Amino acid sequence: MRSKDVILLASVIVGRVLGQDCPGYSSFSQSRNLPLSSGAYKLASQRPAPECRTFNSSLIEDAINRMKDEIYDDDLFRLFENTFPNTLDTAIKWRGVAANNSEEELAFVITGDINAMWIRDSSNQIAPYKTVLKDATNDIASVFRGVINLQARYLIISPYCNAFQPPPESNMPPDYNGGIYSVTPSYDRNVVFTCNFELDDFGGFLQLSHDYYTATGDVDFFGKFQWIAAVQSILAASDAMRRPTYGPDGEWIRPAYTFQSQTMSASGTLGNNGMGSPVNDTGMVRSPFRPSDDSALFDFQIPANMMLSRYLQSTSEIMERLPNAPKGLTQEMRNMASDIKAAVDHWGIVTAPNGQKIFAYEVDGFGGQNLMDDANIPSLLSAPFLGYVDKNDTVYQNTRAFVLSRSNPWWCAGPYINAVGSPHIRPGAAWPMAAIMRAMTSDDDGEIVTAVKEVLRTTDGYGLIHESVDSFDTSNWTRQWFTWANGLFGQMIMDLADRKPHILKESFQPFFIEKD
Repeated sequence: MRSKDVILLASVIVGRVLGQDCPGYSSFSQSRNLPLSSGAYKLASQRPAPECRTFNSSLIEDAINRMKDEIYDDDLFRLFENTFPNTLDTAIKWRGVAANNSEEELAFVITGDINAMWIRDSSNQIAPYKTVLKDATNDIASVFRGVINLQARYLIISPYCNAFQPPPESNMPPDYNGGIYSVTPSYDRNVVFTCNFELDDFGGFLQLSHDYYTATGDVDFFGKFQWIAAVQSILAASDAMRRPTYGPDGEWIRPAYTFQSQTMSASGTLGNNGMGSPVNDTGMVRSPFRPSDDSALFDFQIPANMMLSRYLQSTSEIMERLPNAPKGLTQEMRNMASDIKAAVDHWGIVTAPNGQKIFAYEVDGFGGQNLMDDANIPSLLSAPFLGYVDKNDTVYQNTRAFVLSRSNPWWCAGPYINAVGSPHIRPGAAWPMAAIMRAMTSDDDGEIVTAVKEVLRTTDGYGLIHESVDSFDTSNWTRQWFTWANGLFGQMIMDLADRKPHILKESFQPFFIEKD
């Protein structure tokens, strides 16, 4: 589990430090701040004062005010009000411009209670705001561009790494994590915070690019700075990580990436002298670490390959429109996307114990299969959310039934919440993020309402989405400040307002309360 010991002081936009009267959010979020919501759950008010927020957006405030009329339940609205703006309120640690180009916006987004920027997390933290983004001139558009530009820089410098230090332009000191690592390729600890190669980082960068382009149509942005070079870096690293362990003649092929660390957790390092388990030639891209930051059992992680295929294909449309894109690069993106998709269909669809065809979570191409799902996104449950497959697809529906059942070893059931968990924590610790994703990938009103109720009743009164919650004890949870999950809840509410607005008119109280 990521450390919760770092006490953070956020900074306001463009690098200006918050006033001394603004409490650090790590401590602020651990209090049940007044006023409490009027429903049975008495949820705390967790938004900092406007002058203490790290980014103020009129679009977000308008959306919150609009949703106040759309959401009937006071507790549900309080949870939305706290969570939807949480990244902007607390995690935009610094904004500015590149030292060598005053037009290149940069934004350093911390993951919450850790003073570093994860590629995947920052993509997911900003993505919910696509629900209000309409034009490149919108205030929130600058944050999208700043995150994409800084991610591009990181992906060019160290494409195999997953979390990064503040950029030198911020004048913020690096925050070293104290770990002892041996990693190939080597990296600069003044730039990199941790270097777990997680394939979904590539998918996250491309997804955020897709989201910004789809919302704004601003294709010119992608040709101005380092986006093209970042895509080239992604393709080169992905191609290197597609190589099998053995060549056609049986000769061992040295892996492009190795990782060893001194740790007490088996999931915090790679076996086989840092190389992980052998893989066959499948056409998929290896992901030695999962979206949870845990090491994989088998390196071909199916959800991450789904995500990469989907967003390589969609962002190839951006590349095709750029006059300065190298010849053949668009087709290279499309070829890799189609190759990976074909490989997922061939290697990733397996026979479950009940005889049905489902997606495996991980495979190795030698016959090794890991039948499970993890709450962290990308997950098998999230495949329609990623745009990879239709939610009515037969294989997906079979997989969904498997994932949301005792057949999945990380299905956590109990009286308070029933959701997928993760080996990142422990058995029995359900992740509200997975309950949210269940709702977002369902058309069944009853299933959606149940999932929303479970999330609402498991905040322990704090009014924020925890990383995990004991299915039998809602006071036993991890992480009080997890902006990714907070934003995803807000995105779910915005999604329901569009496709199921009648659900938001319901009461989510544990018993009937007459509302004035």
